[in-house]
Amino acid sequence: MANNLEGKKIAIVVTDGFEQVELTEPKKALEQAGAETHLIALKDGEVKGWNHTDWGDKFKVDKTIDSVNADDYNGLLLPGGVMSPDKLRANEKVVNFVSQFMESGKPVAAICHGPWTLIETGKLQGKKMTSYHTLKTDLKNAGAEWVDQEVVVDNGLITSRKPDDIPAFNKKIVEEFAEGRHEPR
Repeated sequence: MANNLEGKKIAIVVTDGFEQVELTEPKKALEQAGAETHLIALKDGEVKGWNHTDWGDKFKVDKTIDSVNADDYNGLLLPGGVMSPDKLRANEKVVNFVSQFMESGKPVAAICHGPWTLIETGKLQGKKMTSYHTLKTDLKNAGAEWVDQEVVVDNGLITSRKPDDIPAFNKKIVEEFAEGRHEPR
């Protein structure tokens, strides 16, 4: 991949129980394209991934949600897994942080269960999206048009269904993060 993300900072928001490969592979793709990534969590220290059916590795937290500002980032990545997005969507500071990205037109990428946190922003009306199939009704109830495709892009909002879709997801997130801010609509 080309280094077309030089100088860009990407926020990656997780807490314990994120699907590990949905963090590690997109993070690697963004960094290989030249981006600086920050792992942002609810607490300082480390967060633990979920590796398909059991606990995975621990990852060092770069910043806490209390110490970050959306203005300091060019894009946002929300990995899936069931536990992490479920905890994140219940945290007011996380929802406010994510809302700022949605309002600003900066690119936002979410895979698998990651869109759960997006639902809480109340900003999905009319957006074309995909997700893990069990979120279909949740996204429709939030006003989104849900489709079953490996990756969907709607004005800088990039969504994908599951780990099998990561290669297509990675390609699109690098593309969209390189394009930068989209005019909010």
